[in-house]
Amino acid sequence: MNRKGGGSAAILFLLKCLLLSYLLTGACLMLLALLLYKLRLSEQIVSIAIIVIYVAAVFLAGFLAGKRMKNRRFLWGLAAGLAYFGIMVLVSLAVNHSLRGLDTHFLSTLILCAAGGMLGGMLS
Repeated sequence: MNRKGGGSAAILFLLKCLLLSYLLTGACLMLLALLLYKLRLSEQIVSIAIIVIYVAAVFLAGFLAGKRMKNRRFLWGLAAGLAYFGIMVLVSLAVNHSLRGLDTHFLSTLILCAAGGMLGGMLS
């Protein structure tokens, strides 16, 4: 993106990718809640499903960002994954006034989000 204002256009597109990934996350979590209600899934299956949803969502954001940016795609994917995680932390802090829910798996969630976004960027 060499045109004037290209940096702000890139950030705006990254934010659009994040919005899409959060919409996907919300839809998948609602489906998971329905499955949990109907099928009485175990806690272990629900935990695994949540991780898969996070990774799929950041993969999508990283893939779309990398596809658009053309160069340094893995960095744009990494940025998407880290931004996704950062927003998730901020929402958790705003709602819970603590990192409850993220505290026990904070580092592993950070790594999964960063890696998923980076992989999406690399494969774009």
